[in-house]
Amino acid sequence: MRSPALRHVLTHLITPLLMCLGMGLAYMGAFVHPEPNHLPVAVVGAGPKAKVFAQTIKDTAGDKLDVRTVPTRAEAVDLLKARSVTGAYVPSTRTPELLVASAASDMGATAVEKVFTPVAAEEGLPLKVTDVAEPVADDPTGQGLFFLLIAVSIGSYASVAALGAAGGTLPMRIRALLALGVSAVVGSIGALLAGPVFHLAHHDLAGVWGMAWLYSAGILLIGVGLHTFLKRWTTLTMMVLFVMLNFTSSGGLFRPELQNGFFGTLHAFWNGAGFVEGARSLLYFGSDGLSRNVWTLVVWLLAGLAVTAIAAAYERAKAAQAPVSAPTASVAVPESPAELAEEAEEETQETVGV
Repeated sequence: MRSPALRHVLTHLITPLLMCLGMGLAYMGAFVHPEPNHLPVAVVGAGPKAKVFAQTIKDTAGDKLDVRTVPTRAEAVDLLKARSVTGAYVPSTRTPELLVASAASDMGATAVEKVFTPVAAEEGLPLKVTDVAEPVADDPTGQGLFFLLIAVSIGSYASVAALGAAGGTLPMRIRALLALGVSAVVGSIGALLAGPVFHLAHHDLAGVWGMAWLYSAGILLIGVGLHTFLKRWTTLTMMVLFVMLNFTSSGGLFRPELQNGFFGTLHAFWNGAGFVEGARSLLYFGSDGLSRNVWTLVVWLLAGLAVTAIAAAYERAKAAQAPVSAPTASVAVPESPAELAEEAEEETQETVGV
């Protein structure tokens, strides 16, 4: 290519085009065609009749449902509140009942209702639907926590661009401390949105702030550390990790039982799922399962600390190899106009992802 300017522009178009492709693949792959995939449900009843009924439903649904039996309605409610099942069907010769917990997943509750409404209709009976764990009236679909996740995520990965590019000449320890400070601010904004502004959290707001801080700090530290090695490709990497794979596997819109196996597997350990499910546990399910989700966020924070430590060691080694007359800061300052221009281009490239 003869024109350096044209080559320069085309090179810098790679990142936004890859973002376009990646976002399309991730969001459409995760959200466009939701359907049950080993959706756990229960049939209430004891004895051979209940087991035959459950097996009949399983045989009809195939891999879409995982069906179990429980002897009592109370045990079914406990399973729903532990989020071990998505729905529980209580057979009756008069009014069969479907138990759901829409605070765990409004889409999941809708899915099991679609499964069992025809079952009741075959017997000519109306289906009674009982919600044993409803979201607050200010968040009737229970999806507000997903949009809170988006807000906190954007504040986190967008700040990486500022800390990595604009703060690139600062020692790593200063950038890491700034990351922890920024994450506290991002967590506070998240708590403000969840509490006083939109009333998603009617209690335990301090716990929501703590999880938002853990979540944000993990992202920021990973991003600041990666910037040392990836430079202008950091934003694309952050978008892949904390948008494309993160939002789609968080369970905020569809729980893993309504997605394919890839996103369902990510849900088990990705940090977005840890935040959303942890907030649900805290706000709606009496903290059931909260410790596991908090540990997920802690592990991601520790991963961030490890990445920044590796980056700091790399920068120190790089500075030690520089000529004696070079600056002694932990990151070498660009000395030529070309290097300065390259740093500016990196910052511009990263801003695309914001």
